[in-house]
Amino acid sequence: MLAITPQLIIARKNFPADSLRELIAWLKANPDKASAATVGAAGGAQVTGVYFQQATGTRFAFVPYRGGAQAMQDLLAGQVDIMFDQAANAIGQVRNGAIKAYAVLEKERWSALPDVPSIEEAGVPALYVSYWHGLWAPKGTPKDIIAKLNAAVISALGDPTSRQRLAEIGQEVWPREQQTPEALAAHHKAETERWWPIIRASNLKAE
Repeated sequence: MLAITPQLIIARKNFPADSLRELIAWLKANPDKASAATVGAAGGAQVTGVYFQQATGTRFAFVPYRGGAQAMQDLLAGQVDIMFDQAANAIGQVRNGAIKAYAVLEKERWSALPDVPSIEEAGVPALYVSYWHGLWAPKGTPKDIIAKLNAAVISALGDPTSRQRLAEIGQEVWPREQQTPEALAAHHKAETERWWPIIRASNLKAE
């Protein structure tokens, strides 16, 4: 297990809602009038958006992009209205006021953007979504090689300079006890079990 960054609900700067509650109210009053940028079809942003729609009873259209940079560019230009994006991608634009951030999809506020409410505070409890990163090797890789790779990762993640650099780009290092192959396998399994029913029920197809 390497690092994790939460997702943010963000919007173009002039979108007519200044809080998550106002956003939800606007979306309910204007079904299918808003557009949400996603990176690819059925990617993480769209899955989160579908999850949000289910939790809030809202409807809006998804606009797939080939990459996050183009999606963010169009959000900044006002070509799309909202976006569910990993915080590491959006942190700079939020800090300089170029876009609105309604909530971080975590139980508690995120230390890198302390002024942005948690999703719990903002009124949609338990809608927690994050992008997490792990290190994999091909099936059948010898256990001693896995152990050496794991030890190297633990050493790197324990380095203060590495941790500071990760923090600067919006990535939080997993606790030491989670930096194991077993923890990664368990987390991967839990995430699959959590998200697959939502993907299947929504009939999302990756492209």
